[in-house]
Amino acid sequence: MIVSGIMTRNPVYTHPEISLADARSMMDKERIGHLPVLNKNNTLAGLITKVDLVKAGPSPATSLDMYEISYLLSKLTVEKVMVKNVVTVQENETIEEAARIMADKGIGCLPVMNGSLLVGIVTDSDIFHFFVNAFGARHQGIRITINFKEKPGQLAAFAGAVAEKGGNIVAFVTSEGDDTAHKRATFKITGISRAEIEAITKSLEGSEVEDIR
Repeated sequence: MIVSGIMTRNPVYTHPEISLADARSMMDKERIGHLPVLNKNNTLAGLITKVDLVKAGPSPATSLDMYEISYLLSKLTVEKVMVKNVVTVQENETIEEAARIMADKGIGCLPVMNGSLLVGIVTDSDIFHFFVNAFGARHQGIRITINFKEKPGQLAAFAGAVAEKGGNIVAFVTSEGDDTAHKRATFKITGISRAEIEAITKSLEGSEVEDIR
């Protein structure tokens, strides 16, 4: 799946000259934690988050009262605290690549572009929801992780045996095994028992159940 399949389209955005107080109000109203910042040409100029707003605020130890704090924040604009070198992805990027970028750079969102045009935003929450669905977490059934011997036909044999027993694979995710000779695969299966699934796995040469529940 690609980013355009999980992103929020036409995201709420702000402008550089907007006050931090107004940006905070916008985030609270829309229940969002990230605001792309567009300049007068509607080109992406930056990004501001609730974390940025907290960092821009006064220290908890300040002697200023709430009215003085509100006044100062009303004079401080988004442009002064926004991230200017924004990491973005194109809308046809894969979800796993977007997740890798966010993990490697320690960021919580990526504005999504069509060329130079902002068309969406993808957040860590969107990624989490995607992986919840990918692992079939909302389905009842048997979850099993198997270390398959790395040779052609192993996955097909397993899936065929499950189907012959009347089972249905509702989720399937693969990852690298502990060595180059094996591939790790996680399934969520409905329609057959745990014992039947374990028996199928044992019938496949070189396969080992890592976890089943």
